[in-house]
Amino acid sequence: MTKASFVYVTYIRSTPQKVWDALTDGEITRQYWGHRNLSDWKSGSAWEHKRLSDGGADIVGKVLETAPPKRLVISWADPASATQPEKVSRVEFNIEPYKDDSVKLTVSHTELEPGSGMERGISKGWPAVLSALKSFLETGKATPL
Repeated sequence: MTKASFVYVTYIRSTPQKVWDALTDGEITRQYWGHRNLSDWKSGSAWEHKRLSDGGADIVGKVLETAPPKRLVISWADPASATQPEKVSRVEFNIEPYKDDSVKLTVSHTELEPGSGMERGISKGWPAVLSALKSFLETGKATPL
């Protein structure tokens, strides 16, 4: 079965380091994503996407590749499915300097199970989260999710 993928590109008036920090610092992610992304962000380490309300994890995975502040690759799974390889997907964040003090952020979410709830969820979720991230970095206030 062919795996599904989702790619989203946005341009943000910011620096690569600020975009990196906004993706990896739990105190920043909570401000625009409503969750804390927690890890030491070293290759091979676990990471969790934790709810603010009760601290439970909605998404878990491993850090597959890290090159701050340019590239981060993580695995992505529902905690109940994390041990089932066919249900684990992959997210790549590529951060590149662009024109006039801005950044090109490309998010590629691949290896998705076609027709799954995860595929449906991220196809709506990533545009909203990345719009909130852009607004937060540019204005200090996130768009509502």
